[in-house]
Amino acid sequence: MGAKDIVTKDYVKENAVFADAFNKFIYKGEQVIKPENLRPLDTDITAIPYGAEGVGVPTQRYRDVLKSVTAMEDDSKVYLLLAIEAQSEVHHAMPVRNMVYDALQYAAQVEEAAHSHKEARKAKDPKELEKKPTAAEYLSGFYKEDRLIPVITLVVYFGAGEWEGPMSLHEMMTVQEPEILSLVSDYKLNLIAPESMSDEEIDQFQTSLREVMLFIKHSKDRTKLNEMVQKDERFQNMDRNAARVVSTVTGIEFEEDEEEEKVDMCQALKEMMEEATNEGMQQGALETAKRMLKEGGLSMEFIARMTTLTVEEVQELAAGIV
Repeated sequence: MGAKDIVTKDYVKENAVFADAFNKFIYKGEQVIKPENLRPLDTDITAIPYGAEGVGVPTQRYRDVLKSVTAMEDDSKVYLLLAIEAQSEVHHAMPVRNMVYDALQYAAQVEEAAHSHKEARKAKDPKELEKKPTAAEYLSGFYKEDRLIPVITLVVYFGAGEWEGPMSLHEMMTVQEPEILSLVSDYKLNLIAPESMSDEEIDQFQTSLREVMLFIKHSKDRTKLNEMVQKDERFQNMDRNAARVVSTVTGIEFEEDEEEEKVDMCQALKEMMEEATNEGMQQGALETAKRMLKEGGLSMEFIARMTTLTVEEVQELAAGIV
């Protein structure tokens, strides 16, 4: 796992950021999912989907982040399993990947229901003993009244460019005839990608995810990025983990003080631009000195004064030219 994957995955694990992503995607920024109601779950998905003649085929996959939540919607409780896949690069098979993850999650729920019924019968639970499962219920272990908890997987893309991968299973098919595709169950991708969102949409994020998405979106236009960071005070007091994501993803380095929980991205960007300017000026001075040395007739001391280089630097250039 690369540095980008590690940093982004650790970032979206934070309950506040995790809840913020789903509140924006599902509820347009309304704070329905509370961070304190999230419970981390094991990202190791081990399930036994059904094989030929009822023989189980053990399968194992690893999600990035998986949490359970109890949310209130219309005065009723909603139980959900929420997952985030953090992507620093485009994945061209993401619909299939997420479909497998979610299918295994549902298979695990069916398996758990069957196990629960079996254990209840062993314990001679009165409710379970009253229930007379049909042959079909007994065979599957999943009773008619059993229900599954919805699984929602959200891909958060931390790239500055467009998401060029497919947005659904249908887009990946060799056949595109509507008559055929109508018989093929589609699987759509739930995606957050900064490039495809307006600044107003990104403003619906309530945590530092807002600043991360804005920074990444405008990272290719350094002039606009600098103007935005200068005007927005939230960039001057950015969470260290969020700043680390920005730095790792965009390549913009900053001095990190382990004792400080906040980072002034405004100052970090200013220092980076000054460094780039100085490097450009230094390169320009070197090129000018090379030209003057080739023309000849000028002392090294004079060339040094004219280009702001040291005499030693001019001497090294002269040695290289000769």
